[in-house]
Amino acid sequence: MVIVPHVNPDGDAIGSSLGLYHYLIQKGHSATIVVPNDYPAFLKWLPGTSEVLNFEFDSALVQNVFDNADLVFTLDFNALHRCGNLISVLEANTAPKIMIDHHQHPEAYAAYTCSDTDMGSTAEMIYHFMAQLGDLELLNKDIGTALYTGIMTDTASFRFPKTTATTHRVVAHLIEVGIAHSEIHSLVYDANRFERIQLVGIALSNLRVLKPFNAAYITLSQDELDACNYQKGDTEGLVNYGLSVKGVKLAAIFIENSADEIIKISLRSKGAIDVNQIAREHFNGGGHVNAAGGKSDLSLAATVDLFKALVVNLNSDLE
Repeated sequence: MVIVPHVNPDGDAIGSSLGLYHYLIQKGHSATIVVPNDYPAFLKWLPGTSEVLNFEFDSALVQNVFDNADLVFTLDFNALHRCGNLISVLEANTAPKIMIDHHQHPEAYAAYTCSDTDMGSTAEMIYHFMAQLGDLELLNKDIGTALYTGIMTDTASFRFPKTTATTHRVVAHLIEVGIAHSEIHSLVYDANRFERIQLVGIALSNLRVLKPFNAAYITLSQDELDACNYQKGDTEGLVNYGLSVKGVKLAAIFIENSADEIIKISLRSKGAIDVNQIAREHFNGGGHVNAAGGKSDLSLAATVDLFKALVVNLNSDLE
């Protein structure tokens, strides 16, 4: 079996994948996680990460794994383009696919689709997947640590609206099987490099608030990233600083990526402002109502100008 998360895997993508991996191993199956590209160092302490294959680094080995797969799980994404350059391998592979995901508007590529947009994380869905199969007695510390990491990161430490009473009951069970929840939080959030802290300072100095429209945005140029020795994951969560400003209901961060000739975009909102729709219609992306991402082929300045124009059109929704 092969487990595939989305490109640029985050805490939920890696956490749900490792949780499912450890569960399948407990069941006596052979399983391999294949990531489309690298993921942040603050996730590489998780149990099982040494067994993860990176398509970017070893495409031949990954191809061999897919050639011998009898089942493919795709986790935390619901459109094949979200697996980056791995899409050609996935499209050519004939093994049945199982999608487990919580994003909106799933594509019909999987033989079996488990899609629940009311869930706050795919990691929580893996817990319920185990429950539906009657296998919660197999829940152990390794599975729990992975799932807790995914739930914690995708709910912004249990702050997002889709954090439910059921979510907390799931987490309570994970604590009961022995996870070190305080240590997990510290390993993910409190192991910052000095250069990353410097980058946060630059991001905050670039924060702009569009006061008449209750919106805010942050920009980071390639030069600014290079000056702080940028590493994957360093910009995680920075968009939330804009949303934390009093009165702001819509926030964005625009990050220049010269190698790919794109501007990476993260969007956050409060209330009924649908950033998933904004990302899909204008930035070739998607996500959730209050959290989404995308990209732009325009320059950094032109992308910001487009965002400002969109904010003006949303004026009545942002009041």
